[in-house]
Amino acid sequence: MALRRALGWSDGELMRSDAKPCSRLMRQTAGIFTVGGALGFWVLCRLHYGPRVTIPRSLRWAACGSVSVSSSTALMVRLFSPECEPQNIVAYDNKK
Repeated sequence: MALRRALGWSDGELMRSDAKPCSRLMRQTAGIFTVGGALGFWVLCRLHYGPRVTIPRSLRWAACGSVSVSSSTALMVRLFSPECEPQNIVAYDNKK
């Protein structure tokens, strides 16, 4: 699923064995951006509604922000990270 090969950014070689696997990189990135997305959308809710903001409304905005930002950044990592190229997933990501 990585776009690096299609865009010509990949040389097709394996990465170093001590690099993070793709699944862990995606999970950590999504976890970090979940918090950032929630805080960012909460601020946008406060700016949009002003004094009319309610707690359920701000929580709904924060939840939508956390889901959308974390999933989109995990997708970007999956598409553009060298760790997520097919040869690296086969070599390093399937260890149990």
